Amino acid sequence: MTGWEGATEKMNEMLARPIAVKPRDGYRVWVKFDDGEEGEVDYSHIPRNGVFAAWNDREVFERVYISEFHSLTWPGGLELCPNSTYMRLTGKTVEELMPSLARRL
Repeated sequence: MTGWEGATEKMNEMLARPIAVKPRDGYRVWVKFDDGEEGEVDYSHIPRNGVFAAWNDREVFERVYISEFHSLTWPGGLELCPNSTYMRLTGKTVEELMPSLARRL
């Protein structure tokens, strides 16, 4: 396995799996992960056009759920990566959470 293959494999690992999610006011969701981390993540910075145009309908945004692949998911197949959600929630960087990956890159 090359360094890049190993790095890609490491990036595909999940930091923690979301186990509960609920929509909140604005474009925020409350999410709980299996390691005990929980709180609100604000997605109001995401422009609501392109694939995110579905969020212009508040009822669509409120139908967030966790997919079988552990992504935050909305009707129509819109998914957000559980790792990026975890990093937004905790404020930690890839380097902090996966130091061995950071050394390979």
